[in-house]
Amino acid sequence: MVKFYSSSEQYPYPFPAVTLAYFLRYPNPYSTHVVSTDTIARHYDEELQRLTTIRLHLKRSKLPAAVLKLLPRSVLGASASGESQTYILEKSVVDIKEGWMDTESRNLEWTGILSVVERQKFMRPKPLVPEDAKVWQGMEGTARRHGFINFSGAGTGAKVEDSGETTDVASSVTLHSHIGETWKKKREAAREGATDDEQPQKMGFLRSWGTQALQRNIEKIGLTRAQRSQPNAREGMKVVLERMREGGLVAVLEGMRQDREAILAGRPIPLKARTGPDNE
Repeated sequence: MVKFYSSSEQYPYPFPAVTLAYFLRYPNPYSTHVVSTDTIARHYDEELQRLTTIRLHLKRSKLPAAVLKLLPRSVLGASASGESQTYILEKSVVDIKEGWMDTESRNLEWTGILSVVERQKFMRPKPLVPEDAKVWQGMEGTARRHGFINFSGAGTGAKVEDSGETTDVASSVTLHSHIGETWKKKREAAREGATDDEQPQKMGFLRSWGTQALQRNIEKIGLTRAQRSQPNAREGMKVVLERMREGGLVAVLEGMRQDREAILAGRPIPLKARTGPDNE
């Protein structure tokens, strides 16, 4: 049993700006639950002009109250409250030449209860033109500083001009609950050594039905949560893009610094794109 959710979005910004904003999106006012981001692997294929990056995000997380009510304490263990810090593994491939980026993020905690895989496809609607290439090259130096690819620029960095270009994004979330599968395997192993007369077929069917119902309920709750989180993810990207448009990459860096300090201090962050020190 698998639950699936998909959506599409169009950003009024060129492909180089949107893909860079994706790597610089944490922290932002809509993602205060993100504790840290680390780049653990990166490779650039010069022939194909593709950059592959693997990052690890640490996020504050909590299982939905509705899920906690469905699960026995023996399954939750020490985290009976459902509160934890969750690692998210993210892999991305950017094709600069062809103008697309594929990303995949998956949770590394609670996978026995619910596995969540989010995929995104960023697409440039038309071939790369010289102006786009200049924008990408101007942003590349700052991107290195953030583990994406060393900042050697000066001033405000490359600003994003309002060229009328857009970037299409297709997103999907796949949810699969594995709860009860371990119990099922143990029951099947126990039945292998029993005769037909010894197998409690009716009880086995009822238990199987109960497990399936539990999985469906958990996946349904997870799907609802994923749908609710998507608008915040889009707004967070828009904050970064607006900072980039108004103040260039230096404004993005300053906004990230302000947001990080506010999160660490426990202060609320205004839900508005702030572009630099003048807005403090």
